[in-house]
Amino acid sequence: IAVLQIVKESQQQHGLRHGDFQRYRGYCSRRLRRLRKTLNFKMGNRHKFTGKKVTEEILSDNRYLLLILMDAERAWSYAMQLKQEANTEPRKRFHLLSRLRKAVKHAEELERLCESNRVDAKTKLEAQAYMAYLTGMLRFEHQEWKAAMEAFNKCKTIYEKLANAFTEEQAVLYNQRVEEISPNIRYCAYNIGDQSAMNELMQMRLRSGGTEGLLAEKLEALITQTRAKQAATMSEVEWRGRTVPVKIDKVRIFLLGLADNEAAIVQAENEETKERLFESLLSECRDAIQAVREDLKPDQKQREHSLENDSGKVSNIQYLHSYLTYIKLSTAIKRNESMAKSLQKALLQQQRSEEDGKRTPRPQDLIRLYDIILQNLVELTQLPGLEEDKNFQKEIGLKTLVYKAYRCFFIAQSYVLVKKWSEALVLYERVLKYAREVRSGAGAYMNSLKELPDVQDLITQVNAEKYSLQAAAILDANDTHETESPSQVKDGKPLSERFETFCLDPSLVSKQVSLVHFPPGFQPIPCKPLFFDLALNHVAFPPLEDKVEQKAKSGLTGYIKGIFGFKS
Repeated sequence: IAVLQIVKESQQQHGLRHGDFQRYRGYCSRRLRRLRKTLNFKMGNRHKFTGKKVTEEILSDNRYLLLILMDAERAWSYAMQLKQEANTEPRKRFHLLSRLRKAVKHAEELERLCESNRVDAKTKLEAQAYMAYLTGMLRFEHQEWKAAMEAFNKCKTIYEKLANAFTEEQAVLYNQRVEEISPNIRYCAYNIGDQSAMNELMQMRLRSGGTEGLLAEKLEALITQTRAKQAATMSEVEWRGRTVPVKIDKVRIFLLGLADNEAAIVQAENEETKERLFESLLSECRDAIQAVREDLKPDQKQREHSLENDSGKVSNIQYLHSYLTYIKLSTAIKRNESMAKSLQKALLQQQRSEEDGKRTPRPQDLIRLYDIILQNLVELTQLPGLEEDKNFQKEIGLKTLVYKAYRCFFIAQSYVLVKKWSEALVLYERVLKYAREVRSGAGAYMNSLKELPDVQDLITQVNAEKYSLQAAAILDANDTHETESPSQVKDGKPLSERFETFCLDPSLVSKQVSLVHFPPGFQPIPCKPLFFDLALNHVAFPPLEDKVEQKAKSGLTGYIKGIFGFKS
């Protein structure tokens, strides 16, 4: 059986791609049950347990070896699950070691069974390497560095020989396992007393952008411990002509590792590793700033008093906070600039990406990055203690002009894509204006502008783009005049309103044909007339005096007569 291949495929397909050891342990248990049922190798029944062992006499099927392998994998995955939980519950470490010992016991049994003549040489070697790997992990957890180093070296030697004996495709898995255990070997060597191993461990960490697996936490703790020893001798830091004492251990450790982290970012092999290192550096910087901020809170009254005594000069702790904030903002600017460069490269290869069917980057993506950079520069100018530093303000002003020029350039590029020629031309002129301001004011600040994008390259590119834009605008205007013929231009009217005009309209044979306006529009109609009776004031009504007098004569007598029926 291909031990390493089976193990790796099972781990990748059942949880370990996301570090879910509990899911992988459940998979191992289910597979064991299926294997026992298929081989009719059951451990008794539901009422009574009857233990069975795999012996050489019954090795008629390689699935018997898979039984032992899955037992070892189940114990190992449970140990790794407990290792994650032991960070918050230290008592689980004892259970962790117990499960690792169980995994080693199963691996030893697998190696013993593979010594049979029925097993081929490759399986024998893989079983030996697997046992050595688990033994090394157990010794590593027990901090028995020499025994762990011997086991890991044995494992490495076997996998290297297997990699050389087979084709490149088959050797990939073996080489990956060798790369996994190499940091563990160097860590063991360091703990034994080899000081050169520390540098190699650092280089491994920087090349990979961080470690994973068994060594990750131990290596980070080792690096922190080494820097802490160096931090004991660090008492102050100098920035922009002012020396500030550093009393906080977390800040000392961060400042000592700053140069190493920046060097690692420069040496990063790909953009993904560089991005991971940037995030790690920013996270450490935020932690250091938080530690300084906690010291600032109880010291606020004292700072206000020092401001009055020193005529506006900020306190040392506040200046240290400004320095760390400057490092954080500068790192964020470098990270966004790195992302912008990778996007620019992708824009240059846009045609090839379109052929591949992938999503292509757009100039709008770059505009957002430069907006963030400009916001960070604004925050830099507002740092306490640097408001009166004319050189610093001038330097940030020049950097702002550089990034504004690039931002305008990519805004113009986005307008070019939608054929807004006049807007793009105006923005290109604005880019040239910013670039000329940078060149005229950058005399004494050339050293600080070396890390920024080259303005001269931008000027050359803008001049070329201007000529291309003017040519494209002229061609677009000619195309517009040529295509605007009465027989092909559709004015948006429905068919009922253009019977007298011939027009090639493909929509007439489609499902969304425009025949009439629906719902129909409103039309004006005459309103109901209003009548004003002007003649009423000039009408003479007939006299009513005779009727009024006759009504006045009929008083109480007439009323009584009416009651009794007498009529006059």
